[in-house]
Amino acid sequence: MPIYAYKCAACGHAEDVMQKMSAAALTVCPQCGKESFSKQLTAAGFQLKGNGYYATDFKGGSPAKKEEAAPAPACGTGACPACS
Repeated sequence: MPIYAYKCAACGHAEDVMQKMSAAALTVCPQCGKESFSKQLTAAGFQLKGNGYYATDFKGGSPAKKEEAAPAPACGTGACPACS
């Protein structure tokens, strides 16, 4: 269930309320009892970060390429097994 932010225009009381999306909006302030309690517009509480995500959706298509480690170069001195 989503959490909605409410604020009373009369007394300034603010409260976060968890309620169903289909439930009617609250109108009576629990602090002062006046019918001036209204929903506030708030930003979303999450953000997708990291590889594989677009700002608004999941990334589709081919999977990300893995970086391959470059082979270590031979030392050229004959002291290591790669040179012999």
